[in-house]
This record gives sequence, structure tokens and C-alpha cells, in this order.
Amino acid sequence: MAVPASRQDLLAAIATSYDKLAADLALVPPARAREASLPGHSAGTVMSPADLVAYLIGWNELVLKWLDRDDRGETVDFPETGYKWNQLGQLAQRFYADHRDLPWPDLLARLARAKAGLVDTIAARTDEDLYGRPWYGKWTKGRMIQFNSAAPYANARARIRAWRKPQPGARQA
Repeated sequence: MAVPASRQDLLAAIATSYDKLAADLALVPPARAREASLPGHSAGTVMSPADLVAYLIGWNELVLKWLDRDDRGETVDFPETGYKWNQLGQLAQRFYADHRDLPWPDLLARLARAKAGLVDTIAARTDEDLYGRPWYGKWTKGRMIQFNSAAPYANARARIRAWRKPQPGARQA
């Protein structure tokens, strides 16, 4: 899929990648959702499908926070207060911890709500607001939203699909 360059393109990219991801996440057996057997977001770490969903929730909610602060004329602390761009592995660990106690169905529902929040705020914006000028460095709001929604949904889907494939000699649930 091409990089979105308009509000409609961004909404379509989010819808397509999220819908595909949601279909694959629905196939994760709840009994395996907390099984730490996926490569983690930091080198040499592992995570569970639940951690992966927590990561997506964390980033989606963070983007909503950025947009809300910007709309109110407040400074946006990229990527997050207390974290620098070279500390994204630590931020991922925080996202996992923040959602550690949520049951699998609740995680999926929270991701759906976060995605819906992104869709609502994107739909309320113009192409000019999303793509007319840089927002963070050289990146527009639309591109920053895409970097933290549609693109990670596609990456997460690939991870879940690979995780679900039976390994030679392994028993699949």
C-alpha cells in the first residue's frame, strides 16, 4: 500500500491494516495470549501476543495524547514525557506493564477503542492540517499518525501470522 498523502488515504490505510490485524488477533487462543514466545520490540527480548496488543494500544493512545496537546496549544513531548527516541524499547516495556492485568478480550476492545479514537480525530481534520506542513521535524501529522497506527498494525499482523504457523516438530494449540 502506498504511503498515505491525504485524510482519505490515511483513513483507508488504517481501516485496511487494522481489519486484517483484528481478524488474525481473533484467531489467537485466549489461553496462549500471555505466552511469551514472540520476538520482542528490543533485541534479545520476547513478548506475548498480549504484549504486542499492549504496545499498539500504547502508541495509539500516545498519538491521541500528542494530537490533544497540540490542539490545546500545549507543547508535545515527543515521543513521551521521560523518554527519548533512543529509549523506545523501554517505552515498549512500559506499555506491556501498563496493560499486564487486562484480560485478552479487554485488550482487544481497548485497541479497537484507541483505533476508533484515531479515526474520529483524523476524520475531523482537513488534508491541510494533516499533510500541509511539517509537525515534528520534517514529518506531517498524517505521517506521524501513520507511523504509529497503520504501519505498526501491518507489522503486528505479520508477527502474529508467523507466530501462529506451526513450527516443525511443535504441537500447535
